Amino acid sequence: MARMARREFLIAIGALLATPLTIEAQQTGKVPRIGYLGQNSAELGRRQIAAFRQGLGERGWVEGRNVILEFRFADGKVDRFPALVAELLRLGVDVIVTTSSATTWAAKDATKSIPIVMAASANALGEGLIASLAHPGGNITGMTFLAGPEIAGKQLALLKELAPAAFNVAVLVNPTNRSHAAFVGELKTAARSLRAQLQVMEAPSAEQIDSAFAAMAKERAAALIVLTDSMFLGQQRRIPELAARSRLPALYSQREFVEAGGLISYGPSLSDMFRRAATHVDKILRGGKPDDIPVEQPTNFELLINVKTAKALGLAIPQSLLLRADEVIQ
Repeated sequence: MARMARREFLIAIGALLATPLTIEAQQTGKVPRIGYLGQNSAELGRRQIAAFRQGLGERGWVEGRNVILEFRFADGKVDRFPALVAELLRLGVDVIVTTSSATTWAAKDATKSIPIVMAASANALGEGLIASLAHPGGNITGMTFLAGPEIAGKQLALLKELAPAAFNVAVLVNPTNRSHAAFVGELKTAARSLRAQLQVMEAPSAEQIDSAFAAMAKERAAALIVLTDSMFLGQQRRIPELAARSRLPALYSQREFVEAGGLISYGPSLSDMFRRAATHVDKILRGGKPDDIPVEQPTNFELLINVKTAKALGLAIPQSLLLRADEVIQ
């Protein structure tokens, strides 16, 4: 009997340890509610959503058991942001997860009290979203690609390594993206030492991407860099198709473009950033304040190369570049 009672006691203790968050929620009478503001569609963001859910699960938060997730997607329509944020606030969310700099600005404009966790932002410090990485200030914390636009110079060097004869390099920018001016500045500095001339092509909306490519053809661009931008990411199939049609070697910041037929990408892993953003959400749900939670930069950068696309463009990929690639798509 004593042995049986001891086993039952250990089972009971194990159950308590396995579900501390559920019991805590029951005691407070309130299940935490997380708002998630997606710039594009649920389909385009499915990989990042899965990574975010994984990160929550690693910290004991299970949707439908001890946390509620409220997803809202703008489907690429920036003018929908204010209404979607207002809807999340009416639902009484405890934290808002944003998926781009633009969605973070929309949330910031709507609330100064509800914590905001950036799952991805291009240059949160340079854009003025935060005061510093260590002490963000206000109600925002989370992940940012970088503290400065230095990655742009590395991207141009990689593109020139793959297409050394390319002198006129087009840069596709979204003028409504507050981080792009700094990226272009860094590219201009790098271009001087890499024997390249930049041609800045603007596309403030998806509807203007075609005209940007027409301008590239008119200016005889020989290669292309697509700056990191959620609107561009929403066109992850169309932009590589236009680049292929224009026979432009193009470099992107996210792997999704290369998986869709783009030539090369170099940048942080979005999935890893979204998984790590769950750590910030966890800290806030446990009582932490955004200003006390440092903004993190990615540590996992990926280099992908699409060999099939390179062959179609008549490019010979240097062996040294292939050896450095994290993934080569045949």
